[in-house]
Amino acid sequence: MTDIDIRKDGHAGRITLNRPKALNALTYDMCLAIEDALWRWRDDPTVKLVLIDAMGEKAFCAGGDIAEMYATGTAGDYAYGQRFWRDEYRMNALLSEYPKPVVSFLQGFTMGGGVGVGCHGSHRVVGDTSRIAMPECGIGLIPDVGGSYLLARAPGRVGDYLGLTADRMGPGDAIYVGFADLYVPESQWDGITVALCAQGNVTALTEAAQPAPEAGLATLRAQIDHLFVSGSLAEIVAGLKADQGDFAQQALAKLTRNAPLSMAFTLEMLTKLRAGTLNIRRALELEYRFTSRAMEHGDFIEGIRAAIIDKDKSPNWSHDLTGVPQDAVAAMMQPVEGENVTFERRSEA
Repeated sequence: MTDIDIRKDGHAGRITLNRPKALNALTYDMCLAIEDALWRWRDDPTVKLVLIDAMGEKAFCAGGDIAEMYATGTAGDYAYGQRFWRDEYRMNALLSEYPKPVVSFLQGFTMGGGVGVGCHGSHRVVGDTSRIAMPECGIGLIPDVGGSYLLARAPGRVGDYLGLTADRMGPGDAIYVGFADLYVPESQWDGITVALCAQGNVTALTEAAQPAPEAGLATLRAQIDHLFVSGSLAEIVAGLKADQGDFAQQALAKLTRNAPLSMAFTLEMLTKLRAGTLNIRRALELEYRFTSRAMEHGDFIEGIRAAIIDKDKSPNWSHDLTGVPQDAVAAMMQPVEGENVTFERRSEA
């Protein structure tokens, strides 16, 4: 049994994540395999569309497999993580820019690296179990794999809210925010998959789509825009503290769990994206500035230790909520000389 099943099925190129016991966590080899398949099918006239799904009911993909990053990072080897992120980001861009329809079925949890695989295609399908999130600030990272691109395009300041709080989106929210396109009851997914492969077009999928469930974030939009309008973490925290409403206090509680440096950088990154060139490649380049330094100069190792290794849920972050110096953010935002993301096809592919 392999971690990923890649094959052609009728008129479709099929990619099935196959690590259900690990919530289909994405390994480095899986990233490379997805990229290679996409390049093979790009100019293959027999492949009319790409279909991405996953085994198991609990998750499409709950994130990247970070165990190896922790092992190498604690040993002082930062090159493995940097290579992982560069190669993963190249695959994310390829999916986002793909010239053929890319259909993804996002059951259960779709988080972190799962967003990078499942939320950049042309037809992103959610059902009642779908729960989508970018929880990276909770482990000392930032919303990456192109997640910042999606967050920056979200309505108002909803992207800032989601990036900082790591709040989970149900199917209605995911469509409202822009992480998904279509709501289809999961009982119909198997039949639609058969039709997609047989027909080589998305007609069966679009005809099966139903009105999305209510988006709770839409009703909270005015509060979110008011409370998260500032690009400053300290000002957002002060505003949340001053507001005694339930929503503000719940948001504040979520922020207190996450890495302040990560949140401050996320705000700066989203501000830059909205103010300048907003495309997937620019987003990935800015993300890599942080992630490539996250183990050596950020809180990533400590975040993994607290959440995954020791599981004490008590990370010792390098800054507090009101004390992230601007020069600390600026240092993480500096261009990466000679090691930036490249979007050219791998020679091994």
